[in-house]
Amino acid sequence: MGKTGKALAIAGLVIVVILLAFFFSIKGTYNSLVRLDEGIKGAWAQVENQLQRRYDLIPNYVETVKGYAKFEKDVLLKVTEARARVGGAGSVKEKIDANNELSSALSRLLVVVERYPDLKANQNFIRLQDELAGTENRIAVERRRYNEAVRAYNVKIRSFPTNILAGIFGFTRAEFFEAPAEAKEAPKVKFE
Repeated sequence: MGKTGKALAIAGLVIVVILLAFFFSIKGTYNSLVRLDEGIKGAWAQVENQLQRRYDLIPNYVETVKGYAKFEKDVLLKVTEARARVGGAGSVKEKIDANNELSSALSRLLVVVERYPDLKANQNFIRLQDELAGTENRIAVERRRYNEAVRAYNVKIRSFPTNILAGIFGFTRAEFFEAPAEAKEAPKVKFE
């Protein structure tokens, strides 16, 4: 093999090495995007588990309150309507909006509960309220984990040069699970 043949062989080998490095770089980036995307889906599944738990507790909670708070039909109706919207929500965005509305309705219901001391002493109500409070705490934890997964994913797909590959392969920004605007205001509790 002459000098020209060796030079071509070396050039060919260099090109193959460069192409392999490029391939493995793209493969690694793509696989990391898939892992992050699946992490978001897994985190969202955990949020939905806790939202379902709350969804299942609400009818018992409302029925218990209804027995004591006969004059609070408007608040009870809002909770029931918000719960129905949660059940009918399809996309992640719709589920987030519906659950934020349900959280707001539940906070109004808790204000109503303060007006009924007999209700607050009822053992069934106390148990349901404790379960609901525990569920709300679990929801907060899972929302935080979901939002952390979304943040990591969104940072990755916006970073250069990953943003180029993310665009080519159709990876788009994920939605955060943000608190509703009403959550920024403390509910007003009136003792009568």
